[in-house]
Amino acid sequence: MNESEAEILLELSKRLGALRFGSFTLSSGAIGPYYFDGRLLTLDAEGAYHVGRAFQPIVRECGAEAVAGPALAAVPMVTAISLTSHLESHPVPGLIVRTEKKQHGTGKLIEGPLREGMTVAVVDDTCTKGGSLLHAIDAVEAAGCRVVKVMCILDRNEGGSRIIRERCYDFVSLLEANSNGEIRVVGE
Repeated sequence: MNESEAEILLELSKRLGALRFGSFTLSSGAIGPYYFDGRLLTLDAEGAYHVGRAFQPIVRECGAEAVAGPALAAVPMVTAISLTSHLESHPVPGLIVRTEKKQHGTGKLIEGPLREGMTVAVVDDTCTKGGSLLHAIDAVEAAGCRVVKVMCILDRNEGGSRIIRERCYDFVSLLEANSNGEIRVVGE
């Protein structure tokens, strides 16, 4: 049996040190049993390759015309998915949602070939409380586009995915954490 892209990403995360177990102080001040630094995975050449291969079919299936993500963590993911879509002969452009509008030039909040009316998949490396994903969703919708899928590599199951689903978005993650900090491939 072939390994799924999610299984490959889980093992690669461990090997690259993107997923570490122990005792870590989180941004909330709480102590957690694991730490996931998605950038160590998505900025690695092999990691980016597998991120693109994992998410591109999801983007294609939902009919998204673009893939968007919040700066900074989602930038390599958006690039990997967009590049993979081109290699698969179904090119989907990438969009980057800034934290806030530029104060110079055109004052954009979203960078990339955005068109009003597009269907968009929104992606980030992790979902904890959902803040970054919700910011990106709100920005995309304010630009006159429709969000058709929300995706992440790791759902920490700390409320964010629940909020996203309660807002009636189709949410999918490749990996998820349980209350003990154990990480597994979704669907296993």
